[in-house]
Amino acid sequence: EKYNNKKTVKMVRVSVLADALKTIYNAEKRGKRQVVLRPSSKVIVKFLQAMQAHGYIGEFEIIDDHRSNKIVVELIGRLNKCGVISPRFDVEYGEIEKWVVNLLPSRQFGHILLSTTYGIMTHEEARRKKTGGKILGFFY
Repeated sequence: EKYNNKKTVKMVRVSVLADALKTIYNAEKRGKRQVVLRPSSKVIVKFLQAMQAHGYIGEFEIIDDHRSNKIVVELIGRLNKCGVISPRFDVEYGEIEKWVVNLLPSRQFGHILLSTTYGIMTHEEARRKKTGGKILGFFY
């Protein structure tokens, strides 16, 4: 009896955040009302909180499945694009403007998320605190 010893190749999740943002973006493009993100992470939750604070997504709920948790996000059709910047480049206070110009469609709207020593915040907040940090991603 011959065994076919094909090894099953599993895709490796390089970045949980990139995965989550891509999932949200795809669901938003398809016009879905809600989307399930798994696995969850602290960074993802912070990202969602920022998006929620600026009115790009509705409520979201973290579901504890005794593994790495799921998040159910309500979409309200406001998000045009969101993405992760990898690698997480260092952004000094003076360089924020350059990144805004490169990433966002206009000065009026859109947000870049930075991981700073004061926590994860949007680029406007970082400007007010006169701090730089590492760039996580963007949404508009």
